Amino acid sequence: MKKSHAGIKQKSKKIVRLRMDAGFYFERAVQYLDRHRYDKAVKYFRLATEKEPDNPVNHCNLAGILSELGRFEESNEVLRKVLDEVDPELYECLFYMANNAANMGDLEQAEDHLLAYLSFDPHGDFVEEAEEMLYMIAQELGRPPKEWVPANLPDFIQAHERARNFLEEGRFLQAIELLEEISETHPEFLAARNNLALAYYYTGKLEQAMRLIGQVLEIDPNNLHALCNLAVLSQHMGEKEKSRQIIDMLKKLVPFHQEHTYKLATTLGILGEHEVAYELFSRLLKTGGIQETALYHYTAVSAWNSGRYDKARLYWRKAMKMESKAGVAAFYYQHMDQWLELDHPPTINYHYQLPFEEQLNRFDLFNPSEDIIKQLQSNLLLRSTFFWALSRGDYQTKKQVLKFLIWIADDEVKQLLEQFVSQPEEDKELKELAKIILQALSERGAEGSEKPASPSIIEVNRKWEKVLECCLEHVKTSMAHLHKEIERLWFEWAARNSDFSMIRKIEGWAAALEYLTAKYHGVTVTQRELAEKYQVSMSTVSRLARQLDTIAKECFS
Repeated sequence: MKKSHAGIKQKSKKIVRLRMDAGFYFERAVQYLDRHRYDKAVKYFRLATEKEPDNPVNHCNLAGILSELGRFEESNEVLRKVLDEVDPELYECLFYMANNAANMGDLEQAEDHLLAYLSFDPHGDFVEEAEEMLYMIAQELGRPPKEWVPANLPDFIQAHERARNFLEEGRFLQAIELLEEISETHPEFLAARNNLALAYYYTGKLEQAMRLIGQVLEIDPNNLHALCNLAVLSQHMGEKEKSRQIIDMLKKLVPFHQEHTYKLATTLGILGEHEVAYELFSRLLKTGGIQETALYHYTAVSAWNSGRYDKARLYWRKAMKMESKAGVAAFYYQHMDQWLELDHPPTINYHYQLPFEEQLNRFDLFNPSEDIIKQLQSNLLLRSTFFWALSRGDYQTKKQVLKFLIWIADDEVKQLLEQFVSQPEEDKELKELAKIILQALSERGAEGSEKPASPSIIEVNRKWEKVLECCLEHVKTSMAHLHKEIERLWFEWAARNSDFSMIRKIEGWAAALEYLTAKYHGVTVTQRELAEKYQVSMSTVSRLARQLDTIAKECFS
């Protein structure tokens, strides 16, 4: 007889296999989201992407939660992977990437993503939000919003839009290179020649600009952009009668398109026809539907220059409300009463920029912040002024401009410096200084530095470098906190003095460098002590300190 175990019933056993697919991980992630367990949610969203790597929804879910957690860079990495590897046509990822970039404070990158989104998906779900964001970014950056270009345009049209962006950003040499190519391959495309003429004008190549304008007017005698450019250029070159004839003709025009009205108003304002400029700008505000800070500013400028001071105050006040922070309009508004007390109130230029002198006053070129450097790099007025000055300025102006270009330090500047060095008629000392800057920038670029840090121009020449090394070696412990200040003073001296033959006694210059840095930072040290320390005569320290003292006052006072 078989034995049986009491109390135990035989049951049929079934094993239910748990399906841990992408859907399972997605549901788990949502559950943890509901419980505010975001770390767990990220984990399960990531597992879902691993289970279904070709499903873009999984990746977007992961990017979304990463963005919610403030991990914007990681979120953009996921979104970029979607566009590169999963679904290149899921253009909404560009909109999400723009939001992440904006949250990281990188407004230029956010703008690029928004322009790309609108170009590829002009009827997408986020078009309205994207255009609003573009406008807000432009206000924050203090300039008009960039226009997006449909992605299906012909290649040469897209290239022309890139060239226009280069012009707006002050990258004139890059614009010239692109526009020359377009003008050669598509000679019938007159817009490229008009913009090329502007680029030549900005860089001081007046004869080439005039030649191009003539070509356009031969093909289309009524081309408004060419006529406006010709009027400005003729006046600048002293051809007053020719300029007057064109101005009289332009004043009679009534443009139909907003773009033409804007161009005509700005041109006539630049040429001193402020009454007509005011009428045109006012018409744009009333009938054009354009609500730009820059347009309100230009209307205020034309009102001021035509004696309508109350109107100018009104339009600058409106522009101030549209500016995200105190900027151009605020500056002019705040100075109105001061200027009105003068016998002859100043005429204001038609630029949506602070006055050139005011911009220079706000830049600490001895120790510029990252924000200042970005302004130098992106400021159209400054860049065009620098290009013009290097082409047509006197010796001192060119020397000062070279010092400014050190801080901009982008590919455009390197190309400009290379052109400057190659000009046989330029001053030998200035070309030597340009070579020094070029080499310093090249060496810094080779080291992989993305940010223009304080340019070590001294590294280019061994004598200058040895002076700095000698000084820093001697103050290794006694003034370690002032190393940056020593470098700052020596860089500025090097930037202003390209004649290296004057460096004979390295230790003497090092002693003078330490003495003045210590003096202006409250560190007590005598010239006699430093003479003994560096093993040079006290008269050498005194003589070289006198040579450095003017620069030291500017640096440290």
